[in-house]
Amino acid sequence: MNATEAVEAYYAALRAGDPLGPFFADDGDREVVKFGISERLVGTEAVRAGLREQTETTADWTVDGHALRVTERDGYAWFSDDVRLCWTDAETGTRHAYDTRWSGTLETTGEARDWQFVGLHVSTADDLSG
Repeated sequence: MNATEAVEAYYAALRAGDPLGPFFADDGDREVVKFGISERLVGTEAVRAGLREQTETTADWTVDGHALRVTERDGYAWFSDDVRLCWTDAETGTRHAYDTRWSGTLETTGEARDWQFVGLHVSTADDLSG
């Protein structure tokens, strides 16, 4: 799997409600970080716990990327994308929808050259000029 396929696999897992934690590096030497629309998670355990909670409390995800750009170099990759992101709050039934911007960094792990996130940032793309 190359880095582009890894990002696309993450999107697919999010849509399917599959576990997302394994997409993030289990790295004791550095602090893996994930910024979502409303949270900042630092460290593999915090990221994985946050993603477990997200999976348990949401449903019906739409993850529609339409500008994915990925660059790979010497075991590292970085990406950006514009993503239409929607989900339903499982408890209230409220539907949330955002135009978002994604960027992140991935690293290969071991001989198999699997890719995992070491950083992921998601923000809304709201127009501030109004």
